[in-house]
Amino acid sequence: MIEFGTGGWRAIIGDTFTRENLQKLTLAIARRMKAEDMSDRGFCVGYDRRFLSVEAAEWMCEVMAAEGIHTRIIHREAPTPMIMFTVHLYHLPYGVAVTASHNPALYNGVKLFTAGGRDAAEDITNELAIAANAISLEEVRMIPYPQAIRQGLVEEINPQNAYLDSIIRTVNMDAIRSRNLQIVLDPMYGVSRTSLQTILLTARCDVSVIHERHDALFGGRLPAPNVETLGALQGAVLESHADIGIATDGDADRLGIIDNTGRFIHPNEVLCLLYYYLLKFKGWHGSAVRNLATTHLLDAIAAAFGEKCYEVPVGFKHVSAAMQEHNAVIGGESSGGLTVRGHIHGKDGIYAATLLVEMLSVTGKKLNELVQELYNAFGRRYMTEYDWAFDAEDKPRLIGLLSGKALPEFPQKPTGVNDMDGRKILFANGWLIIRFSGTEPRLRVFCEMPTLIEAEQYSHIVADYLGLKM
Repeated sequence: MIEFGTGGWRAIIGDTFTRENLQKLTLAIARRMKAEDMSDRGFCVGYDRRFLSVEAAEWMCEVMAAEGIHTRIIHREAPTPMIMFTVHLYHLPYGVAVTASHNPALYNGVKLFTAGGRDAAEDITNELAIAANAISLEEVRMIPYPQAIRQGLVEEINPQNAYLDSIIRTVNMDAIRSRNLQIVLDPMYGVSRTSLQTILLTARCDVSVIHERHDALFGGRLPAPNVETLGALQGAVLESHADIGIATDGDADRLGIIDNTGRFIHPNEVLCLLYYYLLKFKGWHGSAVRNLATTHLLDAIAAAFGEKCYEVPVGFKHVSAAMQEHNAVIGGESSGGLTVRGHIHGKDGIYAATLLVEMLSVTGKKLNELVQELYNAFGRRYMTEYDWAFDAEDKPRLIGLLSGKALPEFPQKPTGVNDMDGRKILFANGWLIIRFSGTEPRLRVFCEMPTLIEAEQYSHIVADYLGLKM
């Protein structure tokens, strides 16, 4: 069965991610476009470097062609934010990226975008999943890809220059050119190298790249830029005395950062640094948006500048919707995705990385100095992050524990409970959240406290309460 989570439909290749399911989903999208009287406006498809991504994109084009819907395909590996940009550029009602983002290599999937290049809302993806699962293969028609190209029903495009220009126009390229920064880039065998390296070289940065070849197994690693996966980038930064190391996940909508001392800069810190930079150094005004598993340091920064920080459920579609509603300056999440007002309505690791490089150039400070400046001004918080795989038969037990009124016994009394998405327990000096992943069968626990010892202690209390092994 096709089932969408917080980051699109992701499934194991050959199990649920199959040609037949892709065809059914495409037909469901085509029928929705016709019902909404939008089929004449066209559709777009892009893909990443995963196994079967190219073929999957072409299979979707074949079904759209048979339904008489003109489809633009970005017929080269493309970052997800570039695909979102393309939906906006051509004023399309829908578009998709064939990607499983940072999931393991045996996964692939589809991210759906709506008008303006936004992540599709939950009601849309739920309705499409129901419609797709109800379709029989006998209903699916196809026009072979080469024939669809000849008939003009499918058009191969390359919007890379337009996408890169949209980023270059919004950053201070002159400031970057004046610094001659040394940068190490790690695409994690994904799709960011061409786009990000082009921008940085245009800005006269000295760029070296690791893990750039095409490897559908991602070098045997999870293509997620975190402290466990960026050891090679850390070593490269220290060896070359670089100013910054930049990594992006498999489809380049998230990033991970290594500072000039070789320290991993947590995505929470990246988000706060950029908000602080935009407010203090660029003179912007406006609120921030974060999901409920992201640092409350962002709230402290907002308050210090007379602004507000809005909390939303996990899933970037909620972040982008709240940003539009409140005209927020920045929106992000602790997993490494963020976007800024005036750019696309979705997370973009390439744009975020470029803005970080601008920050170093404009301030003239080292990245570790800026982090310390942030903590000196707003205080430091420590976050622990744990997750556990669970068996399907154990999920009802876990749900029962999380949905009841009872709470674990903590050293301090909770000040509140938020059940917006999972269970978030608030304390006078921090918070803890327990929630099921929207992309994998895993249970996650995040805790933020004034000290690492406290965060670890509270996480262990929850693990014991749920019967999970640390």
